[in-house]
Amino acid sequence: MFRLALILYAVIGTSLAGILMVAALTMGYDTTQPVVLSALVGFVLGAPAAWYIAKQII
Repeated sequence: MFRLALILYAVIGTSLAGILMVAALTMGYDTTQPVVLSALVGFVLGAPAAWYIAKQII
């Protein structure tokens, strides 16, 4: 299950980071710190999401 979660994390973490970056830019936070912070939050939230989805698949 760990391998499946890692594969899913590659897609989910990137997607969440991109979504949160676009949301930050849409709200007018167009400096470096908010954009990088939103990408970091997306990658961090991607790990438990990938684990949960891997559990649901298996």
